[in-house]
Amino acid sequence: MPHVNTVLGSIPAQELGFVSVHEHIGYGMPGSELDDRWWKTPEQRYEETVPKLRAFHDHGGGTIVDATGICNGRDVDYYRSLSAKTGVHIVACTGFVGGDTALAHFARATTDYLAGVFVHEISVGIGDTGAKAGVIKVGVSRGGRMTDLDKRIYRAAARAAVTTGAPILTHLAIDAEPAVDIFREEGLALDRVLFGHADDGVNADHTRDTWIAEQGGRVGFDTFGYETELPDPPFWARPRQERLDHFLRFVEVAGIDKVLAAADANCSALGWPGVKGHSVNYLFEQLIPDLRRAGWEQSKIDTLFIDAPADFLAIKY
Repeated sequence: MPHVNTVLGSIPAQELGFVSVHEHIGYGMPGSELDDRWWKTPEQRYEETVPKLRAFHDHGGGTIVDATGICNGRDVDYYRSLSAKTGVHIVACTGFVGGDTALAHFARATTDYLAGVFVHEISVGIGDTGAKAGVIKVGVSRGGRMTDLDKRIYRAAARAAVTTGAPILTHLAIDAEPAVDIFREEGLALDRVLFGHADDGVNADHTRDTWIAEQGGRVGFDTFGYETELPDPPFWARPRQERLDHFLRFVEVAGIDKVLAAADANCSALGWPGVKGHSVNYLFEQLIPDLRRAGWEQSKIDTLFIDAPADFLAIKY
């Protein structure tokens, strides 16, 4: 039976329920714990995060994939506590948001070493927590083109995915051509890769989303809610209707089986102010009503948030 690694143990894929496939319990850049203005105590983070996860659960949410990589504030013991407290399954990741967030120890490491780290965290556990990672995170560094380190991490991730059966999430879908080449060279089926952030306001015009789908990859529209209509929108914001129209066009062309959706929300930002007024619950409060107004039936919404994520997240050897 296909299973998924959560921080509280492996569960059958069909028990995930409603899944938001790209979120953050807490995300910050390396060294953010040294910031004396924005850093929060564990108690403050807990107080800020629990109501958001409880609301997600009350809306009908079942699972959140935490896409916070190594060096960016990943805290698996904390995730386990939150999951037990709120009833929300949490899937943790191994890997890196991008080569530019990997500390020197990892940045200097070989492909084989990095692949070994990823395999260990998926098959044995993260640190001494006993919790196994369920996905592998990779990303394009700032600048919009894959660096040599990015490519090394992507290749290591591909090898780990082939070895363990775990899927890969990418941070940004720009510069996808070298990524596709690497995955193919390593023998990884592209439906095991979700090319993320195809919809953000900075990179949407530079992302070959339909081309990725034609190659067999999945495309993440996973920054829903980062809108120019927010009181203080971030630089990657986008008008609400523009993003929705982009998403609907993509689904019409590529098909519902090629897309996954999320909000990329940060429950409690680490060492930076975060984005006020944005949370994972945008999916229930705004996106799903928008989809219904666009003519989507419940079965299609279920495919997007239940069936497709379960298939993607299932460990497949």
